[in-house]
Amino acid sequence: MKYSEGLKDRLARHLAEFSRLEDSAENLKRAAVAIVIASDDHRASFLLTRRASKLSSHAGQWALPGGRLDAGETIEEAALRELHEEVGVPAQDITLLGRLDDYPTRSGYLISPVVMWASPDIRPVLNPDEVASLHHIPLSDLQKDNSAEFITIPESERPVIRLHFQNTQVHAPTAAVIHQFNEVAVHGRPTRVAHLEQPLFAWK
Repeated sequence: MKYSEGLKDRLARHLAEFSRLEDSAENLKRAAVAIVIASDDHRASFLLTRRASKLSSHAGQWALPGGRLDAGETIEEAALRELHEEVGVPAQDITLLGRLDDYPTRSGYLISPVVMWASPDIRPVLNPDEVASLHHIPLSDLQKDNSAEFITIPESERPVIRLHFQNTQVHAPTAAVIHQFNEVAVHGRPTRVAHLEQPLFAWK
């Protein structure tokens, strides 16, 4: 079995075994994000975007492709639509592997992450109105010592999570979602992240 085929099967199996928690979304706007795995026979990565600087909220921040649900959409449909709208990857190039826990944000959203597997020949085309850049982050970066850091802030009793890779820092909610993906899908370790806090700049 090829490396990529073995990894795809392992991710899908771990997600199927995971008892996902859903939130009622009371008073929160529903949103979906795509955790897209791109792999060849030597390396696997996930897709991470830098949001466009002209966006009205969270401009310039690291983010997974995603956004609000349209009326009548399922979580999976919204994640696929946003992936196509933001980085030009069509649904026919994607295999859905499973979902993770819902994550409520300080800015009033309930994020539902969908894990996806991309065909090896995807050709992303960025929407400049939403995305400044697209990055392939190796899964191996998440396995390094101290890649995940938990700190405290005076404004909350909850621990704040941030991830270190590619000479930068990624904060929650994106960091929380990626951390759960790594723990659950990659390693098969049941891990909850809804309790993890966001930095103050993400509260708006």
